[in-house]
Amino acid sequence: MKIALVARHAEPQVRMFDPYTAELADHVFGLGRALAAQGHHVVIQARKDAPGLPGRQAIAPRLSVEYLAAGPAARVPADELPRYASDLAGALAASWRRHRPDVVHAHHWTSALAALAAARDTQVPVITTFGSFGSAERRHGIVSECPAVRQRLEPAIARGSASVLATTGEEVAELSRLGVRSAKVACVPTGVDVKAFKPAGYSVRRGKQPRLIALGSLAGCRRLDVVLRCLAELPGTELVIAGGPAASELECDHGYRILAKLAAHLGVTDRVRFTGHVSEDKLPALLRSADLLVSAACYEPQGSAAIRAMACGIPVVATSVGGYEDAVIDGTCGVLIPPERPALLAGQLRDLLATPMRLAAFGIAAADRARSRYPWARVAEETAVWYERTTGRVPHLAGACAIPSGAGAARSSQRRPGPAAPDLSLLSRSRRTLVPVGEHAA
Repeated sequence: MKIALVARHAEPQVRMFDPYTAELADHVFGLGRALAAQGHHVVIQARKDAPGLPGRQAIAPRLSVEYLAAGPAARVPADELPRYASDLAGALAASWRRHRPDVVHAHHWTSALAALAAARDTQVPVITTFGSFGSAERRHGIVSECPAVRQRLEPAIARGSASVLATTGEEVAELSRLGVRSAKVACVPTGVDVKAFKPAGYSVRRGKQPRLIALGSLAGCRRLDVVLRCLAELPGTELVIAGGPAASELECDHGYRILAKLAAHLGVTDRVRFTGHVSEDKLPALLRSADLLVSAACYEPQGSAAIRAMACGIPVVATSVGGYEDAVIDGTCGVLIPPERPALLAGQLRDLLATPMRLAAFGIAAADRARSRYPWARVAEETAVWYERTTGRVPHLAGACAIPSGAGAARSSQRRPGPAAPDLSLLSRSRRTLVPVGEHAA
């Protein structure tokens, strides 16, 4: 099958202007590599965001990246991406006329908007993965790009897509709230490279103190302030916070300054280490050096941090939200707690660190779950099944790529009718009016 993955960024591990861009870029690259390894011909298509990038570049057998001219050849804030969607749509349409893919899988709303406009001329089926929704971010108090425009267009994009691939049960429930028919929605999680992220291997040197690790951006929605307050109640325990900008740029980061000031106020500065961004090749060794991964996040679209830690045999103590709720089996490979319960979080951390045998058993179960459910090979197989169903290559099979059972499925069953789908043709009658420019957050 010829597959085009349309993404905001073509390269993995990009660190941009919002906390979810990096996870989405890693997801696209991991999925593309796994699909290519299974014999599909895959091209990752993204806006050219740096001078000197080639038009097309092979990066693995059957896997290439195509950089498309759409706006300036420079990285731009997420707020500004919609204004270049019309240019990206034109470039995509021209590319697909030369090399028509069997299916297009667009990631994030701006990419999907451009892909849907381009597909009008080429009749290529478009599947969309949002990664995160403006409506959900708004409920959790997260500042997102172009909130008015995004919240108006995301329901239309979902309904206008041939199908939608969610990555968590919470995302399935959000699609239901937006009025998207369940028949066109499937849930396939993000994956992990189980050859790199595994229990055996080199581990970063550490002291004798128990070690907690928090992985991800330093944004306020990660609630690292809660984790620091928990650390103050765990004497003799250290915390590694891995994420954010490069270590050399931490001092200029607003989130870091707030957290460093709080650590000083709590008297835990000597037990907290901020690493800054950790590259993919060094992350497994850092994860293996920890006893527990901890997260107090109020919003977690994919849960890739938990999945990577589990693959390394590290149990997870996290809030029962989003990707964590799907990935972590409570009481088996970690502990899930309700959001905004810092005392309960501290108590669970204390209890687990005080029971090494239970901690070890959780670690074994965590690694087993990651190896069985989240290898990229399995994720790619499930994704390809949905591609084939969407393109009509195989008949619909009841239960194929089904929404997972549990809390996510229960939420999605409570479907509320959404507003009628806007006419998407209004968004693409001219390249000037593809994206209505509205208010946007800084």
